[in-house]
Amino acid sequence: MSRSVWKGPFVDSYVLKKAEKSRESGRNEVIKIWSRRSTILPQFVGLTFGVYNGQKHITVAVSEDMIGQKFGEYAPTRTYYGHAADKKAKRK
Repeated sequence: MSRSVWKGPFVDSYVLKKAEKSRESGRNEVIKIWSRRSTILPQFVGLTFGVYNGQKHITVAVSEDMIGQKFGEYAPTRTYYGHAADKKAKRK
């Protein structure tokens, strides 16, 4: 279920502050964030975020195509190693 339009997109306040501070400084450094639920806004375009996936920070360079999506979509939390049956099939 999506968020209602009149409320606007959800973004944690500390993510906005960090992005604004990074824009003012002009340095292109990775901004570490833990808020996977925050929506990517137009003012984040061109910045690089380190989104936490539970183990480490995954580097995400924000582009125009990402606006309106969540940061968590770009930092997968689970690693898929394949099915056990695949190994038997490859031996033949």
